[in-house]
Amino acid sequence: MRVLVSGCSSGIGQAIVREMLGGGHQVVGLSRRQPEEEAGVEWIETDLTCPEDIDRAAAGIGPVDALVHAAGVMYTARLGDLDHELDRRMWQLHVEAPTRLLNALTAQQQALSRVVLIGSRTMTGAAGKSTYSASKAAMQGLVRSWAMELMAQQTTVNLVAPAATNTPMLHDPARVGVAPVCPPIGHFIDPEDIAALVAFLLGPYASAMTGQTLTVCGGASL
Repeated sequence: MRVLVSGCSSGIGQAIVREMLGGGHQVVGLSRRQPEEEAGVEWIETDLTCPEDIDRAAAGIGPVDALVHAAGVMYTARLGDLDHELDRRMWQLHVEAPTRLLNALTAQQQALSRVVLIGSRTMTGAAGKSTYSASKAAMQGLVRSWAMELMAQQTTVNLVAPAATNTPMLHDPARVGVAPVCPPIGHFIDPEDIAALVAFLLGPYASAMTGQTLTVCGGASL
């Protein structure tokens, strides 16, 4: 399988790349920074907040079997202190980027077998994270709509929604106003766990799962 992974250089995206390479798959990675697994990744330098960059990258990707959109960023602020430029950046990265990528691949008449988006458990709402939560909530609408559209060609589309995950974004100063909350299970989510779930969704035993949201929250939503 040849898998396109956005946000491949860090966090959950990096864990997914390692999982894919370990499973013998080919990986095309999109990110601004070069991934550590450069020897095993066909890396295309891409600013996923820039439409022109995405279009350029999509034109040079070639045939792929699956798309995993793992790129993400979090900026936190409460009402009265929102930075609308940062809000726009989150929307571009979480909503516009996967939409533009999948639209380009579909226009190229690529018959993908799998699409997976990485969302967030906070899509149901979180104080101090309203615009981040909104951008992640929009991903569920994309997933369900695309699952309906692509069902006839046997393409599955699913959303993985983790709670606080132990990645560099967890310690990003941009979220200093809202400290991460450890899930009730007693530890932050392991990015390798998310990568393994994505690998399952890309595999043969998930061929009948589509339009679903899989929440990995360590009990936070109970």
